[in-house]
Amino acid sequence: MIDLQTGDALILVDIQHDFLPGGALAVAGGNQVIGSANGCITRFTAHGFPVVATRDWHPANHCSFKPRGPWPPHCVVGTHGAAFADDLNLPDDVIIVSKADKRDVDAYSGFQETILHARLQALGIRRLFVGGLATDYCVLNTVTDALNLGYRVMLLTDAIRAVNLRPGDGECAVANMISAGADAIRSEQIAC
Repeated sequence: MIDLQTGDALILVDIQHDFLPGGALAVAGGNQVIGSANGCITRFTAHGFPVVATRDWHPANHCSFKPRGPWPPHCVVGTHGAAFADDLNLPDDVIIVSKADKRDVDAYSGFQETILHARLQALGIRRLFVGGLATDYCVLNTVTDALNLGYRVMLLTDAIRAVNLRPGDGECAVANMISAGADAIRSEQIAC
């Protein structure tokens, strides 16, 4: 079991309607991360430790949208698709980090041009537990940046799902995160 300690934070990446089944950019099985994410939220809030939720927060003409970019329009500010999943039990004091909110700048990482690193530093955070969507894009980039910034990262393997544009992209992303220094765990390994 892994005991939570002062300096820990939970980061949930982009668990938004447009990435869930039926969404504009649905991740297969994306809704399956919610139960594990909620279990983690319960453990972190019971200890009074921070919960962070990142979100894509795109303007309607964002550079990642076709025909300028690779993706269909998704997570447009103010739309249902940009909202967090209805059954994700985010606490009242959740730290919400919006990313890719400028028309001509894309961002897969929760750290790219956001308040995330500064907020974590101000809170004295040293170890991050990370889950969310999608393994091979925003989770991968958030974890990679976290490691490069000196955080210890615990990758919640039961709380991630991949886009898998090419078969095996998700498995490759997990392998890359582990080889970069992330520890792969399951949410039930976190002590209550």
